[in-house]
Amino acid sequence: MTAQSRAATAGVSHDPLAQLIADRAYRDAVGLAARRHGEAIGRLCMALLGSQAEAEEAAQEALIAAYDAMASYRGEGSVKAWLMGIARRICARRLETRTRQQSKLRLVYDASSEASQAPDDLLEKRRMAERIRAALESLRPSEREALVLRYGADLSFRELGEACGIDEATARKRASRALNRLRAVLAGERMS
Repeated sequence: MTAQSRAATAGVSHDPLAQLIADRAYRDAVGLAARRHGEAIGRLCMALLGSQAEAEEAAQEALIAAYDAMASYRGEGSVKAWLMGIARRICARRLETRTRQQSKLRLVYDASSEASQAPDDLLEKRRMAERIRAALESLRPSEREALVLRYGADLSFRELGEACGIDEATARKRASRALNRLRAVLAGERMS
């Protein structure tokens, strides 16, 4: 076992995904990563890009990039945070290269649950989703990203910090500040 693989497994040996990476079983590792974290990566990409088709492409691109980068994975933090950081950077690159000026965040609705809901309930849910999307769009990109990673991808503050390249305390502050601003925007909207 090399020094790099020992270091990679030192703090995360209980994680089978990290162990596969440390054992250089990259093909198996990317398969497990897709099964375990693919849905969360997709939600993150959808929230950041706003287009289902583009989000699916970005999620696949993130898994391919993770496969290519597995040899350099250092095992510092969770594999999930590392994957989310890769997906976040891919989405940022896609956003930078977009030719259109404005993108809208779209929520993915579960068609089966919509069919069983009353039309008035469904309409109210969609209106609320539109208000939340508009409020999210009013936040700074770094704040929106912090909320999506923390609550959409269900990352811990430590993992959020790792994904964004900041320390845990800064991640807590950023997420807290973003949540307060989101609440203020939504409360101000209710008053008007």
